[in-house]
Amino acid sequence: MSGTDDRPMLAVRLDDLFRTVRPKGRHWTNAEVAEELKRASPDLKVGGVYLSQLRTGKRSNPSPDLLAALAKFFGVSVAYFFDDQVAESVLSQVAAIEALRSAGVRGIAMRAAGMKKENLQAITAIMDQYRQMQGLPPVTDPSDAPGSQ
Repeated sequence: MSGTDDRPMLAVRLDDLFRTVRPKGRHWTNAEVAEELKRASPDLKVGGVYLSQLRTGKRSNPSPDLLAALAKFFGVSVAYFFDDQVAESVLSQVAAIEALRSAGVRGIAMRAAGMKKENLQAITAIMDQYRQMQGLPPVTDPSDAPGSQ
């Protein structure tokens, strides 16, 4: 989220879900999500325009039922909309999943599966060198911390 974003937090977080989470492997429009929510809960009052207004901050008071339905659709806890730590955790997990969706990253991960620890360390060192040569920031992996394995 940008530090200059003046939308309500709910709008920012909902928009982040739409932009980054891919239920059933794809991005969804406001209208498509509204239809899916109504299909799952026929009594729910929601439309694509209303979801757009929530995402932009023009509307800001969805019903608890709608928030629960949105959370379920996107596979997150309702707490995501209100708790900074939960939201940060969700977005961090989504970023990791997006990285794995990258064509080359998935192939590298699959090839690394089952390799000996010393081989993985050598491969990691080579990849770190290439990252540095390309001007990319170093990767910090919690599993690299002493005593984590």
